[in-house]
Amino acid sequence: MTARVLRLLPAYSVYRETYALLRQSCRWNREEIAGYQAEALSHLLEHAYENVPYYRRIFRERSLAPEDIETPADLALLPLLTREILQANLPDLKARNYPESAFEYVTTGGSTGIPVGFYYERGASRAREWAFMKTQWDRVGYRFTDRCVVLRGHVVGAGACWRRTLFGRWLLMSSYHMTGETLPAYIDRIRKFRPRFIQGYPSMVVILARYMREHDIEPFPTVQAILCGSENLYPWQRDLLTETFDCRVFSWYGNSEQTVLAGECEVSTHYHIFPEYGIVELIGQDGRPIEGPGVMGEVVATGLTNFICPLIRYRTMDVAVLGANSCACGRPYPMLERVEGRLQEFIVTKDRRLISMTAVNMHSDIFDNVAQFQFHQEKRGMAILRIVRKPGYGDRDTKRILRELDGKFDGDVDMTICFVDEIPRTRRGKHRFLVQDLPPDQWDNLT
Repeated sequence: MTARVLRLLPAYSVYRETYALLRQSCRWNREEIAGYQAEALSHLLEHAYENVPYYRRIFRERSLAPEDIETPADLALLPLLTREILQANLPDLKARNYPESAFEYVTTGGSTGIPVGFYYERGASRAREWAFMKTQWDRVGYRFTDRCVVLRGHVVGAGACWRRTLFGRWLLMSSYHMTGETLPAYIDRIRKFRPRFIQGYPSMVVILARYMREHDIEPFPTVQAILCGSENLYPWQRDLLTETFDCRVFSWYGNSEQTVLAGECEVSTHYHIFPEYGIVELIGQDGRPIEGPGVMGEVVATGLTNFICPLIRYRTMDVAVLGANSCACGRPYPMLERVEGRLQEFIVTKDRRLISMTAVNMHSDIFDNVAQFQFHQEKRGMAILRIVRKPGYGDRDTKRILRELDGKFDGDVDMTICFVDEIPRTRRGKHRFLVQDLPPDQWDNLT
């Protein structure tokens, strides 16, 4: 047996154990889920108190012991963990009962303006994550033997746009090279590959879909579903992808910090939160829990799977809307009606209102002559819309776009259109629809 296979065995054991749990727990009732979460939380808090210097200090400062927190609601006794606090205290957030070789340093993409570093458990965290992801994709029929195209920013080699991996079953396609000149070759390669699924950043799959729609290219007959993650999926994107590919669009929500994971089911586009993965709170601007379906709040999450670097009451800076308590699929999971995106994905009006990019529906014929767009805000009540024009773009398009946006923003955002030759992608190959550079002092007292 080779050394590489030997290294894979512990990871596979973690995957298999986690996947078996999830296959069983999806049939639990609410009482059984609550019992599991209470036990997992108790174990996490005892571990953090005994082995993680930062949390031992927090408990002592507040004259608390782990047993004082008996239910998820009691987590409010502990302070919120912000990205700034995480970075300032990262050495003290490492569990002392793990060998140094077990720590895998990971960073986020920094799309919020605050790159975040933390630790996974080497050989375990990623395997455990795969079990959760596979469980989600099971809902739309994904199997490991299925062929899947992946549009997620991979740089596949000098001069190369794609390569096959996972024993030939996945076709990794670089999102950095998707242009009007290369997309015909992408489409031809996908059609020859005959995938059952396309997985990727929504913004990248949208580029593919828009090109196909504009050139009257038929959908891929073998594709059963589009799997979207790592970015917010806006309603206009979902509509475009559904129309273009003529199949189900499935979305999930999570973060690199592995504190929250939620995905849609077979019958609903609401996000079902995995209770085995983490405990999720939605809080208002006053820091108190929000109540009732349909109410929007910030996602605060406590991860239940990463003991090597625990993140308890972690402020994700994501905004979501609380969902109903039940779903026709029968899973008794807590739900999010929708994910509005990160705080940096809101435009701030003159009167301090937050306008989500979800409300800025770009699936309209007034953008037919726009190749790409990106909003940029540096001052409250003002924004720039960068546009990459198509050959047919004219003054009439500018007037129509400004008129429609003025209606969406109720006249409370002064828009300026700026024409550019290209809009750069992030270092992970994503396309950001909004670059939010509003100074910190202009985020005060928002509604």
